Amino acid sequence: MDTKALRQKVLDLAIRGKLVPQDPNDEPASVLLARIRQQKQQMVKEGKLKAKDIKNDTIIFVGEDNLHYEKFADGSVKCIEDEVPFGLPDGWAWVRLGNLSAAIQYGLSNSAEPQGTHRLLRITDIQDGKVDWNAVPFTTVNDPEAYLLKTGDIVFARTGATVGKSFLITETPYPSVYASYLIRIRLLGSLSPEYIYQFFDSACYWSQITDKSVGVGQPNCNGTSLKELFIPLPPISEQLRIVPTAQALLAYVAKIDAEKKSLLSIIMATKSKILDLAIRGQLIPQDPNDEPASVLLERIRAEKEELIKQGKIKRDKKESVIFRGEDNSYYEKIGGKVENISDEIPFELPEGWAWCRGYSCFEGMESTKPQGDFFDYIDIDAIDNRLHCIKEAKHLPVSDAPSRASRAVKDGSVLFSLVRPYLENIALVEEKHSNCIASTGFYVCNSNGVLLPEFMFFLMISGYVVNGLNQYMKGDNSPSISKDNIGNWLYPAPPVGEQQTICAKLKTVFTLVENVEKSLN
Repeated sequence: MDTKALRQKVLDLAIRGKLVPQDPNDEPASVLLARIRQQKQQMVKEGKLKAKDIKNDTIIFVGEDNLHYEKFADGSVKCIEDEVPFGLPDGWAWVRLGNLSAAIQYGLSNSAEPQGTHRLLRITDIQDGKVDWNAVPFTTVNDPEAYLLKTGDIVFARTGATVGKSFLITETPYPSVYASYLIRIRLLGSLSPEYIYQFFDSACYWSQITDKSVGVGQPNCNGTSLKELFIPLPPISEQLRIVPTAQALLAYVAKIDAEKKSLLSIIMATKSKILDLAIRGQLIPQDPNDEPASVLLERIRAEKEELIKQGKIKRDKKESVIFRGEDNSYYEKIGGKVENISDEIPFELPEGWAWCRGYSCFEGMESTKPQGDFFDYIDIDAIDNRLHCIKEAKHLPVSDAPSRASRAVKDGSVLFSLVRPYLENIALVEEKHSNCIASTGFYVCNSNGVLLPEFMFFLMISGYVVNGLNQYMKGDNSPSISKDNIGNWLYPAPPVGEQQTICAKLKTVFTLVENVEKSLN
């Protein structure tokens, strides 16, 4: 179930007059708006507002031709039928936001302080529609009256990634003012702040605020453009009926969303547990007729030894042989040196399985350079770290090749990001991407024959490998691991026949689990 769409549907029904029935006995919104205009004129007479504060106020009405018109302070009238977002029920009215507020005001430019006369509400203090007032910092204000927050005020972000994000002040446990990147709206008359706040979360509001966002890279919304926003205004009695109905439905949607997230979390944990069982040899029964992994490893070592004798390859001084001694302890032989490594072994393996370092089960990485006019490049951004696949390689001119474009890949390679490995930018290279060049930000795992490519992929996305390698991260800005961290890690290797059976089983089970996940999304 798409709870975001469901939430928007509730809000859309609310602001279109379709959530609760209309009552013909309700005082029309036009009468309420006339009172607000009178209130603002009286505030000018009393010196609480200046004449310029209301000179841009307008009246939106439906003409005899059933079209929407807007009357300005100078008496001119303009047809705005193409501007109003949608039609409204009888008794409702369109109004500009500026007409509903005495002032749309920017906050203070004060700095946050550990002590002061007032709390200073900032954009960052508003999280998930809530404010922890005890965590809001202080500031010192000599003349706070113009910036004091009161119950019923609505503030929202005027800049940055959260532009348009709003918050209704429902309590002020401490004398509080608001910071410069917030704009405050204080409504006039008997308007329901809760209704206007619900509108500020609707698709109608967000489409308008997005249209009025300006700036490159960092959106910004100023007070002048906010005053021009169209608000669909019901009679006050209907506002008071809409708010609790919408709140009850939105609370139900929130509950569904929480349960959905909880279920998705369980699904992710299930997938992780299944994968963990697979790499420990506990997902399927072993077949005693399978050739043990140790035999395959010995055969690969013998083939390498022959190539070394022929001078075709050099001996890798980091390669090792891990075996179990007569005392049931694990030993590792590197060259002529043998060490007991029982303390390093993370878990027991079934009969026929073997432990090996990355140096002993992966081939060395190869470097390459882009050739011709264009080449296909796989960088970190090309990886879908949820599905663990390559989304799309970048087709670049060779003349624009990044300096990091030098890792050769082939069909069956597994890419493992060395940068921020906890993000799990890991993918199996399929044939369609086998001619790409990868970034040096990846370790390219190529099996020397011990691990089948698919099993190697499942192994590299397992919590055992990812969480284990995360412990070696270094650096503050872009924490990374080294290729030696991967090379020195211990990997469980099953017999090849069992690897095939495990992969088939994992694909079947994961397909079922992912179907459940898709149904939730």
